[in-house]
Amino acid sequence: MQRSMSTFHSRPLHIEELVKRFAGVTALDGVSLEVKPGECFGLLGPNGAGKSTLIRSIVGRVRPNSGRVLIFGERAESPAARASLGWVPQELAIYPRLTSRENLVSFGRYHGLKGEDLQRAVAWCLKWAALADRDSEVVHHLSGGMKRRLNMAAGLIHRPRIVLMDEPTVGVDPQSRLRIFEMIDALRREGMSVIYTTHYMEEAERLCDRIAIIDYGRIIALGSKDELIHGAFGSRSQVVVRFAQPDAVLPWIERRGGRAVDGTAQFTIDQPTEIAGLLQAAANEGHEPVDVSLHRPNLESVFLQLTGRGLRE
Repeated sequence: MQRSMSTFHSRPLHIEELVKRFAGVTALDGVSLEVKPGECFGLLGPNGAGKSTLIRSIVGRVRPNSGRVLIFGERAESPAARASLGWVPQELAIYPRLTSRENLVSFGRYHGLKGEDLQRAVAWCLKWAALADRDSEVVHHLSGGMKRRLNMAAGLIHRPRIVLMDEPTVGVDPQSRLRIFEMIDALRREGMSVIYTTHYMEEAERLCDRIAIIDYGRIIALGSKDELIHGAFGSRSQVVVRFAQPDAVLPWIERRGGRAVDGTAQFTIDQPTEIAGLLQAAANEGHEPVDVSLHRPNLESVFLQLTGRGLRE
């Protein structure tokens, strides 16, 4: 059924059957998704899965072969869409020889701000990023966490209604990461929608209302954390076993239908009583367990189950 444009104008992001090919390689193969007003939407995928192409399509840097990307009903490459969207790239995109304030003024002017509107925007960004007391300090002298926060502020100087944050916590210390989480929470309290990409599963679990997992150019799972876990594992649990000789036990893990992850063996079971039989089977083949734990699957468990590989592979 054809939906009216007024429906699309109420939605921060609408992606419909997006296809993008590069020299015969299909990077995006019919991607469709929507971001709801005020939600934090996580986008996860292994390297080479199509995530970067999707991000660049959303910000209007890549033209798809077919399909469409609408930001509040406007094409991604249009001036109206760019005015509604903020982008915080993974790489620092700030001027190292300017002060924090000078950076924000420069980015504000780029977005067409001037006069009192520009000064109010700069003041809001400095306060939001907890950099008001560093406004006159040259960026080169700021800590890594401060640079990250300034990078985020530069992407939001025009106060967009939706922002795409591409791994904003890369390389920061735990204290700075917590501060960035607080900044994102503040945006959401104001009703801003956030698209969040990360290599840290615990961040997606903490921040995101819904999560899409992309692999081989397709969305292979979409839902809340609990929905994804239940869809992949149902009511089953995971057993994690660490063996004295992890390399020697690899063939046995595969025969038992398990998965080797970071030097451990991971198995999915229906009942805890299955653990004893699993360990006895290992002992029968001369494999010595040194640590055993039982837990409910998490988002990382879902990711590995669906893609068969880690985020950095």
